[in-house]
Amino acid sequence: MNLSQVLAQTRADINQQLEQLLQQRQAVAAPLNKAMHYALVLGGKRVRPFLTLQVGAICGAPMAMLQRASLAIECIHAYSLVHDDLPAMDDDALRRGHPTCHIAFDEATAILAGDALQTLAFELISQADAAVAPAQQLQMVQMLAQASGDLGMCGGQALDLSATGKALSETELAQVHIHKTGALIQAAVKLGVLCGSPAAQHYLADFDEFAYNLGLAFQVQDDILDVIGDTAALGKQQGSDIAADKATYVRLLGLEGAIERRDQLHQKALHALARIPYNTEVLEAFADHLLNRNH
Repeated sequence: MNLSQVLAQTRADINQQLEQLLQQRQAVAAPLNKAMHYALVLGGKRVRPFLTLQVGAICGAPMAMLQRASLAIECIHAYSLVHDDLPAMDDDALRRGHPTCHIAFDEATAILAGDALQTLAFELISQADAAVAPAQQLQMVQMLAQASGDLGMCGGQALDLSATGKALSETELAQVHIHKTGALIQAAVKLGVLCGSPAAQHYLADFDEFAYNLGLAFQVQDDILDVIGDTAALGKQQGSDIAADKATYVRLLGLEGAIERRDQLHQKALHALARIPYNTEVLEAFADHLLNRNH
């Protein structure tokens, strides 16, 4: 198994599907659709759709529904980045090596593009011709809504904003990132399981524990890269979290302490996978790749 080839092929497939998805829509307002395309298609590691596709494949999910679910999670992620970058939020000028959406277009268009990408996600997974049972489809819609809203990502973003300039305990910091970053990574994994066979859903808790620890470790690595990374590789300004006086794992634990915490969470993620009686080789390799990345 060559992970680099698998990742590259998945990114290419996802990018092509995202392009087709937007091209097939009859634009009511062309500038809005251009902004949606800019936010959704221009770059990105496609971590969340990769997880959905790989977990779904392990769990015997029908490909048609799995593809829709993978695009839906990326739409939610892209919307969150557009809004996260806004002047009222993190006020970032660079995303994925390009000007952020509100700079490339304007603030109002960026807000609407984020709103439209969010609703597009639910349009994708609620279509009537889904290749899964209605009860499964309803579970997917409900779970993604919870992971995206006040109980998940939006709640985490609110915690993050209120924590700016404050000294947090590690428990408080974890709560920020479990919701802000981790909720969508958990959702990506759970979408793959919920698309799958009834037998696979017996292991939903183990998959969720894997995703929980992976999501938190992913954020710890982000905090590490904000200190030691390179702006060109990161695609955003190195040191932006420090400049914004954000609460981070490096700020709380120091660089070595943050690295140690990341590695502990990585091991917990792998232990959860070890309890699942399926071939999780790709997920294990992906976790290693994700938590040792330079961007």
